[in-house]
Amino acid sequence: MSNFDPNAMLRGAQLTVVGALRALQNPGLFTSEHYQQAALAVAAGIAIRLIIAIPVIVVRVLLWLLSHVVNFEAARWDNDVVSGLHFLEHSVLQVPFFLMTFMRYLTPTLDQMFMDSLAWVDKTYMQKHREEDPQNLRAMYYPTLQMYSTHGDTSSKKTPWEAGVAFLIRFGRRAGISLAVYLLSYVPYVGRFVLPAASFYTFNKAVGPKPAAVIFGSAIFLPKRYLVIFLQSYFSSRSLMRELLEPYFSRIRYTKDQKRMWFRDREGVLFGFGVGFYLFVKIPLLGVLIYGIAEASTAYLITKITDPPPPPAEWKDYAESQVRWKNKHEFLTLPLDKLDLHNIRHHEKAKQSPRTTELEGKKFT
Repeated sequence: MSNFDPNAMLRGAQLTVVGALRALQNPGLFTSEHYQQAALAVAAGIAIRLIIAIPVIVVRVLLWLLSHVVNFEAARWDNDVVSGLHFLEHSVLQVPFFLMTFMRYLTPTLDQMFMDSLAWVDKTYMQKHREEDPQNLRAMYYPTLQMYSTHGDTSSKKTPWEAGVAFLIRFGRRAGISLAVYLLSYVPYVGRFVLPAASFYTFNKAVGPKPAAVIFGSAIFLPKRYLVIFLQSYFSSRSLMRELLEPYFSRIRYTKDQKRMWFRDREGVLFGFGVGFYLFVKIPLLGVLIYGIAEASTAYLITKITDPPPPPAEWKDYAESQVRWKNKHEFLTLPLDKLDLHNIRHHEKAKQSPRTTELEGKKFT
């Protein structure tokens, strides 16, 4: 439970609120360009709702045509079909969520929003500590991160098309597994254990066998619909965090193992941060706008769970140094109104240690 304890999830939820407030205070989010993008986002939200409604409309039309031949007044299965199709699209396959996250690969607006918000976070940090000794403050994130190419290491550069295809493959695989597990839950006798077993397998790797066993035991008595929503909320919040952090990882490239360990060491905070925005993102029409706020808030999050990046020439050593979250335990115990306190303490420790390198003396969260 060291990486997925309740305190870490609570701190992640707190960062959701603080990050959103910090992002909304940025006047740069309310420029004419962003207003235009907001209007496009609302239009995209409407389009998404219409696309999702097409299958249900088709089924309703077919049922209406059949009603001229079959008497549905004494039957309820027609309503069950429509309701089941709606649940399958929104809760099992997560089609609206997929379409919303796929917008990243169609427009660079979200990446620019992340960088603008990162510059704003640096600015507000300096304003907040303007009366303190500059030597005791953390280094800036935006000035060096903007020096990186959005493709990170150009030797492994991916075109937008390749990145979009990779996203489609990831989503298709996840949707296929979700659909298969959901259908297996209807198998006689053993079907009732499929979803609880899936929940145990999922959470055993994240929180350990004992908490996972409690989840398994509770899941047996939960209605299938609620268990599906619970599992998909977990997976979708993780997927949301992966997409929100893409502006950071597209610039600073980690190896596959480094990235896996990076997420695992911070999974409690990331889950608490992601699940809050996931619930708001599901709001019809407004969800697309909230997704933009979530991206802007992620800029604040990144300053709390990573060190400021060095110049691009030193990115390989930096990536390896960030796999483990160095100040995790100290940060999780800080009061909410003193989230910047550890930055100064970490710097003072670095100055006092004769073995600390110059690069390490500039790393703060």
